[in-house]
Amino acid sequence: MRVFKTIFSFLFDKRKNERFLGFLDEAEDFFAKILSLVMLIVILFTIIDLSIVLVKELSSPPTGNFSKGLLKIFGLFLNVLIALEITQNITSYLSNHIIQIEMVIVTSLIAVARKIIILDFEKISDTELFALAAAIFALSICYWLVRRTNSKYPPHH
Repeated sequence: MRVFKTIFSFLFDKRKNERFLGFLDEAEDFFAKILSLVMLIVILFTIIDLSIVLVKELSSPPTGNFSKGLLKIFGLFLNVLIALEITQNITSYLSNHIIQIEMVIVTSLIAVARKIIILDFEKISDTELFALAAAIFALSICYWLVRRTNSKYPPHH
């Protein structure tokens, strides 16, 4: 109840704006830390899943269909990479309190690349393929623009 009273007083007392912003900052840090811990658990289980699939694929007798299993392995590997990138995004936020758009775009590019790698071209429509191509193009342009801007105007520490 005391927490609600404190929050309520923050909302209606203009003299407490700095304290309220400090409270929000602490809350964001807390939730970012929780997300980091959850992402570590996700990474652990993703690596376990990757390991199980890899052992099954390598220990089964060759059937001439390894490429399908290989695509699954690549997809799982990229899942780990995406989870690591998301964790890096959260860590960067905790360090600098800034969401680094370049990292977010790279994570998005990896996610779209993963989708393309595991894509079953027999089951995808032309529209879906065009949408993926448009997403890659848009993300690539965004990445190029952000990199170009960052190189012209490096952050001041």
